[in-house]
Amino acid sequence: MLKEFKAFIFRGNVIELAVGVIIATAFGAIINSLITDIITPLLLKPALEAAKVTDIAKLEWNGITYGNFLSATITFIMTAFVLFMVLKGVNKAMKKKEEAPAAPAPTPEDILLLQEIRDLLKK
Repeated sequence: MLKEFKAFIFRGNVIELAVGVIIATAFGAIINSLITDIITPLLLKPALEAAKVTDIAKLEWNGITYGNFLSATITFIMTAFVLFMVLKGVNKAMKKKEEAPAAPAPTPEDILLLQEIRDLLKK
């Protein structure tokens, strides 16, 4: 059962799906931060400029927060790098497993007999 589970986990489709989900989640954080921290304040700023100064002072979200966006971007890059290193190790382990030469199949008896006849005819 453990061998079956190991074969299931190390199948390419499962690993690719896991990587895709992790990368998509990290990239979703970048998009969310881009919209929340950069685009929305830019779109709302002209509307706020027409408001009174006292109203703008009460709103804490009217500034663009680059830090949150940069943090999400750095987190994405670090996540992608760690996944790259993990997958590099997994691929290396799978490659070693594939490269291990299998023992050659024993030569059938009829082939051995034909080789012996050939050798006798050469003499």
